[in-house]
Order: sequence, then C-alpha cells, then structure tokens
Amino acid sequence: MRLHRLAVTAFGPFAEAQEIDFDALSAAGIFLLHGPTGAGKTSVLDAVCYALYGSVPGSRQAPGTSLRSDHATAGTPTEVTLELTAGGRRLEISRRPEQERPKKRGTGTTKDKAQSRLREHTGEGWTPLSRSHQEIGEEIEQLLGMSREQFCQVVLLPQGEFARFLRADEAARGRLLGRLFDTRRFAAVETLLAERRRAAEAEVRAGDEKVLHTAQRLAQAAGDSADLRDWPLPGHQPGDPGLAGAVRAWAAVARCSARERLDVADHALVATESRHAAARRAAEDARERDRLQRRHAETLRRSALLAEAEPERARVRALLDRAGRGARVAPALELRGAAFAAHLTAAHAESTARAELPPALREAGTEQLAAVEQRLREELGALGAAHRAEQRSAEIGRERADLERESRAAEEQHQESADWLERWDDTRAALQERVDAAQQAATLAEQLAGRLEPARMQLDAARRRDGFARDAELAEAELATLREESAAARERWLDLKEARLRGIAAELAEALVAGEACTVCGSAEHPAPARPAPGHVDRAAEDAAHAAFERAERDRAGAERRLAVAAEGRAEAASVVGDATTAELLEATSDLTDRHAAAHTAAAGLHTARERLARAEREHAARSADRLGAETRAAARASRREALDREQAGLESELALVRGDAPTVAARARTLEDRVRMVSAAATCLRRAESAAGRLKEADDQLADAAFKAGFDTVEAAAEAVLPDYERTALQHRLDAWQSEQTLLADRLAETGTAEAAALPPAEPEAAEALAVRAAAKLRTAGSACDAARVRCEELDRLSRQAERELRALGPLREAYDRVARLAGLTAGTSADNERRMRLEAYVLAARLEQVAAAATVRLQRMSGGRYTLVHSDARAGGRGRSGLGLHVVDAWTGSERDTATLSGGETFFASLALALGLADVVTDEAGGTRLDTLFIDEGFGSLDDQALDEVLDVLDSLRERDRSVGIVSHVADLRTRVQAQLEVVKQRGGSVVRHRTAALTD
Repeated sequence: MRLHRLAVTAFGPFAEAQEIDFDALSAAGIFLLHGPTGAGKTSVLDAVCYALYGSVPGSRQAPGTSLRSDHATAGTPTEVTLELTAGGRRLEISRRPEQERPKKRGTGTTKDKAQSRLREHTGEGWTPLSRSHQEIGEEIEQLLGMSREQFCQVVLLPQGEFARFLRADEAARGRLLGRLFDTRRFAAVETLLAERRRAAEAEVRAGDEKVLHTAQRLAQAAGDSADLRDWPLPGHQPGDPGLAGAVRAWAAVARCSARERLDVADHALVATESRHAAARRAAEDARERDRLQRRHAETLRRSALLAEAEPERARVRALLDRAGRGARVAPALELRGAAFAAHLTAAHAESTARAELPPALREAGTEQLAAVEQRLREELGALGAAHRAEQRSAEIGRERADLERESRAAEEQHQESADWLERWDDTRAALQERVDAAQQAATLAEQLAGRLEPARMQLDAARRRDGFARDAELAEAELATLREESAAARERWLDLKEARLRGIAAELAEALVAGEACTVCGSAEHPAPARPAPGHVDRAAEDAAHAAFERAERDRAGAERRLAVAAEGRAEAASVVGDATTAELLEATSDLTDRHAAAHTAAAGLHTARERLARAEREHAARSADRLGAETRAAARASRREALDREQAGLESELALVRGDAPTVAARARTLEDRVRMVSAAATCLRRAESAAGRLKEADDQLADAAFKAGFDTVEAAAEAVLPDYERTALQHRLDAWQSEQTLLADRLAETGTAEAAALPPAEPEAAEALAVRAAAKLRTAGSACDAARVRCEELDRLSRQAERELRALGPLREAYDRVARLAGLTAGTSADNERRMRLEAYVLAARLEQVAAAATVRLQRMSGGRYTLVHSDARAGGRGRSGLGLHVVDAWTGSERDTATLSGGETFFASLALALGLADVVTDEAGGTRLDTLFIDEGFGSLDDQALDEVLDVLDSLRERDRSVGIVSHVADLRTRVQAQLEVVKQRGGSVVRHRTAALTD
C-alpha cells in the first residue's frame, strides 16, 4: 500500500481545504510531520484512517465526538479524499460524515447522511466503482488484508501503546495480540471443548441418575427383607466412579434373598395344596351322600303319585285309539273340504265375470268368448303404426314450439342489442370521462401530497413555537420572582455581613486567652475585651445567609438558561413558520388533507374505470358480430317451420281414420285392451268353475269309501272322531310321560348305591363345605405369597439386567467425558498436564510473540549498538497466574536477562520502536504479505540523545531498502535539521493549515 494524495476539508482542526502530496514527501524515504501541540498532526493520520475505514482510531472516536471542524463555515461540507495504490490498483476514496448544513430554502439546518465514493484509475481515466459504505469497506479491507485495528497498529505505529505493551502484564499483551492476529478461532476451540466437557458431564450425570433411579426401583422391588437391612442401598452421588460396583453388589444380594424367599413360599404352597385337596374330597363325599338320600325319598314320593293316576291313563289310551282310526279318514275329509271351497270360489268368480260382459255375451260359452278375444287382439295389433305416427306428430308440435320460443328470444336479444348499440356513443363517452377524471385526480393527489408534508412540518413547527412561547412566559415569570428572591437574599447576606463586621471585636475577644498574645495588637494583656452586643451576628449566621444567596443565584441562573432555551426554540420554530398562526396553518393543513384524501379516493377508481371501458369496448365488438349472425339464424328457423307444418298436416289426416271416436290412438288402444282383458277373464272363470264341480264330485266318493274302511258307520261319525294334531300330540305326550316316569322310578328303586345311602345316617354337607372354604382361603394366601415372591424375583432379574445395560452404556460416556475433560483442561490451562498453565490461545499468541521478538531484535540490536536483545519468555507466572506471554530483554554487556519493565526512558523507546516495526512485519506477513510502502511513527523521539537519535534514524532509513517511506510525527525541534522532507502543521486562529517544506541538512 502506498499513499499518493490526501485532501481534507472542514475536518478536525482544518477549516479550509488542505492537500498533502505524499508522493513528494515519500521521495526522500523519511519525512517529518511536525507542528506545535494541538495543531493537528495526529488529525492527518485520523484523516487517512477515516478515508480507508470510515472511522478514526478507536481511542479518538469517543461517543458524541464530531469529525467536523469547529472553525469551518456553515456552508462548507466536511470531506476527506485519499488517493492510494493497493494490490496494484490506483484508487481514490472520498468520504463525508453525517453533518448538519443550512437549509437551501428558509432558515435553520438539516442533516445530510454520510456519503462514500470509490473510484479506480484505469487507462481511460477514473471509473466509479461503488457508493456503498459496506461494499467500500469490504473492498479496502480485502485489498489491504488488515482490519482497522491492525492498520492502526501496523501502519500508524502508536509508540505510547507499545511502551505500555512493554510494561503491561500478560493479560493486557494477550488482548492486544489477539486483536492483531485474530486468534478467535483458538478461543472458540477452548469454548467448544468446554461446552463439550459440560455436555459430556451432563450425559454422565444423567446416566448416573438413571442408574440410581433403577437402584431405587430395585429397592422397591426387593421390599422389606431381613437380609438387606444390614446392606443399605447405594447412596453415591452422580459422577462417583464406585457407583457401578456398589449397584451390582447390592443387586446380587437382593436377588439371592428373593430366591430364598421364593423357595420357602413354594414349600408352604405344596403343604397347603395337600390339606385343601383332602378338605375338597370330604366335602364332595358329603354332598354325594346327601344327594343320594334325597333322591331315594323323591323316588318313593313319585311312585305313590303314579299309582293314583292309573284310571286317567286308561281313558287317554282309549281316546288315542279312536283318534288313530279317525286320522285315516282325515285326508279324505281335508280333500273334500278343499274341493268344496274351490267350487264356491269358482262359481262366485264366474257370476262376477258374466255380469261385466255385454248383454249379448253374458250367456256365451267358452268357445264363443275365445273367438271374440281373438278378433279384439287382431284389431289392437293394427294400432302400432298409428301410435308411431301420433308420436311423430307430437314431436313436430314440440319442435315447432321450440322454434317459436327461439324466435321470440332472438327477437328480444336483437332488440336489446340494437338499443345498446344505439346508446354506445353516450356510454363510451361517459366511461372515458370517468377515466379522465380519475387520471386528473391521481395527478392532483400527487401534487397535494408534495404540498402536504411541508404544511405538516410548518404546523409542527408552529405548535413547537407556541409551546416554547408558553415556556418562555412561564420562565420569565419565574425569573422575575427568582431575581427578587436573589436580590433579597443578597441584601440579607450583606446586612448580616455588615452587622458581623461591626461586632467583629467581640468575636475576636472570645478567642483571647490570658497570657497569650493577641492576634491583632500582639499584647499579652487583655484589660477590657469587647463583649457581644444584643443581636450579635456570628460567622454561622453569615455563612447561612451567603449559602441562601448562592442557592437563589443558582435558581436564577437555571431560570435564565430555561428562558434562553425557550427563546432559542421559539426563534428556531418561528424561522420555519414565519408570521402564520397555528390556527391558520391547522386550517390550511386540514384543507390540504381533505383535498388529498378526496383526490386519492377518486384516483383509486382509475384502474376500475379503465377496466370498465375495456369491458364495454369488448362487449360492443361482440354485440356487433352477434347482430349479423342473428339474421341468418332467423331465416333458417322460418324454413324449418314451414317444413314441419307440411309434415304434421299429412300425419293428422291419417290418424283421424284410425282414432275413430277416441281422442287419441293411445285412448283407442286402451279401450281395446280393456275389452280383451274382460273377455279373457270371463272365459278363464268359466273354465275354472267347470273344473271345480268335477273335483267336488270325486272328493265325495273318496270320503265315503275311507269312512267305511276305518270302521265308521257314517261320514259324520268319522268326522267327529278326528282330533287336531296338537291334541293327539298332547295326549301322546301325557301317556309317554307316565311310561317314562314308571320306567325311571323302577330304575331308581333298583339302584344299589341309593338304597345303601338311604340306610346311612343323614349327611352334613354344609359343615364339610365350610372346612373346604377355609382350606381354599389358606391355599389362595399361600399362592399369592408364592406368586409375589416369583414376581419379585422376575422384577429383580429384569431390573438387574436393565441396571447392567445402563452401567455398560455409562462406561463409554464416562470414558468420553474423561477424554474431553482432559482436552478442555489442557486447552484452558487448568489441567495438571499443562505445566505452564498456558491456554491454547495464549500458546498460539506466544508463537506470534516469539516471531515479533525475533523481528524486533534485528532493529533493536542496531539501535542499541548490539547491546539489547528481545526474547520471548514462557516462564510460569507466580501464584495463580498463567504463563506464555512474557517478554524479556537480554543485556549483552552484563549477560543478564530482565523484564522489559525495567528499561529506562530512552531504552524503552528503542525497544518499543523495534517492537512496533517487528510487529508490523509479522502482521503484514500474517495478512498475506500485503506490501506496506508507507508507515507513520507517532511521537516518542523526545527521550533520545543525539547519538541515539542518529541510530534510530539510521534504522528508519534502512527501511527504504524495502522501498518504504516512513513518516515521523513529532514536535522535537532537532528532527527538523535531520529530516529533509517535512510537512508542517501550522496552528492559526481560523483553523490549522499544512505546508510542505524542505529543510537544509546540517553536518
């Protein structure tokens, strides 16, 4: 990077435009920037930094500090322009900070935003690149390879900071080196490892808590066991390495104890089951003997009842025998009944059917009716063609009606379109007028919007003016009161002071001591000391009055300041408003607002009006086209109507012959169908009546034959003997039941066990059952105890397996935590393995500091005549301090190594300058090898003698070997005779100016 030209206007102490030609200054290799204190030497460096990065060095960019010159006129803008070469490109950067300027119209000021501009010089001249602050900043930082902090340390070389760097502790050095070399990624590694350690620790603690939770569930599952009372549950805290062994041991003891209790419960259950089985067998025997005894008694009772029912059994058997003979006649009876019913039904149907026939056919036979039916069906078949002709005639009528409706609709539409087209010119004119009105409203709204904002600003200013006026009136009234109070307090204080002076002798007399000299006359004798007069004023009263006067003066001054602020605000607001009143401005603003709102509302319909006009034009085109097509369609409908009329007239003449006296062919067909059905039904009924009479005669013959064969004298006797099936079934069931009962009782009386049980004493089943119930309760209790013991064993086994899985899963987590914890402790410098307690970031910075010390030593040895060498020290700090960023100086004359804080003033300058130059080289290499052709050294030369100054200048002059130019910022007078190229900053009443000078070098 090489600077060529710097131009500043109204910046810092420079009121007028100043231009610095760095090309001319850099030609000599070393140039001097000098001037009296406060002239603005450092402001030149601030301007370079501001042009590059948009801000001045951090120590001089205090909050509320303005870059604008206090000497500049109101109309002169603050601007800095820097021309430089970086990365092989010739660039020009111009920047203006945010600043106040007078308004172009009216009075007062307005604020301009910050502006930036970047241009590049090519073969065709200056080419604009960007006006964005962010883009320019990124471009410059990429070209230079340095941030603003690095630039201020590397290019501007502030010597005072490096002197502090030499004497600083390791923490302060770490902060400076961290900003220069950007070691945030290593600090991020430390933070990441610390977070991972905390995360791993949380996982281990979660795993331990999970294991402890499982252990608690093991304890709940184990219950109250005498074997575990002397073996407490593990109470380890999460993270305890001994937790796994304790949980495994306790779980093993719990499982052994549970299995022992299960074995005891199994033996108790077997014994209880034996006793329960014996009780159940005794209860079953008692219930069986009781059953047999009751069965024998019931059999005897039922045998007696059966013997008493013997006469009834004989009567039922006789009824069943007669009903059996009648059952053989029942089919013939049923057949004759069915034939008689069918004959009655057929005869009734025949009478009904003959009554419906015409009188000529009521006495006709079957063959005559069949002939009539055949003739009617032939006539009905001939109506099919006529029916189709009638349907076609109806279709023609509907089609013609449709044509009439279409004609009427087309005529109405044609008339409506014709009316619409007649109104088209007026409609289009009205729609176009709406579009024009909306367009004019939009233009008016834009104009009113431009006038509305200034009107609102004037109204706000008028309201501020009125508010300040009210504040000024209140402040004036308050000031008048405070002035009177201040004057009264001053008079009170002066009166008390005068009264105290009149009685000062008595006050001095009170301090007199016998035998001691008077402070006024010097005499040791005090024959007649003065006495205080009535109402004497002492010093306390005078001081109180003076304090009251000062308070009144402060209140008065505050009121005057408030009055001045109100007056200034009122004047500023009045300069914007003029003579207009707030009511006038409010009325004007309201009128503008209403007009703007009305215009904006009217303009909102512009799009709708345009859409309506376009829609109407499209409709006009469509209606014009439809009017031409409607005439063609009307002619086609007329031709179709005439053809349909001719076809329908022919069909109607044919149908009139077929219909006869019926209104339609369908009605004629329905009449014929009714006659066919009537004749056919009558013939059918006649045939059925003849058939039913023949079947009735056959049934009578069969019934008489069946009654004779069954042993009945008459048909009526056979009919009386027939019983319904349900009665025969009931009688047979009664007879079968008596027979079954007799057989069953005989079998029971023949049972050996029943007779034997009846001979034994009565059984007691309730007592035996009670014993069995008590035995079952004991069995359930024993079974529950055994099941509980078995479940306890299973639960303990399951929880033990779960605990084992959790402990196995916890092992890798604990190993990972140990590994991450060791790494985190090592990088944080808290681990015992880190002997020097160096953090990772400090370790990296120590390597950079070692490079800086090596680069600085090359120049320090030359400036100190080979005496001093800077070395990096990683010795551990005392107490709890960290190590790694120590900086020592080795004295070749004594062979001793000491801290840099012990150097003298001149030696400190040597070391700080060498350190600054060495740091510049290392940071430049760290930034990618960006070439730095211009450096500045700020102050520090006043502490050197002539010989040391010569050595330092020789070192600086050697920088030209790398084609560098060095600017020395100093007010030391001796440098003016040693450095030829000079830039003088001259301090004047109206602002500083710069002058290029060439000094005559002395021998």
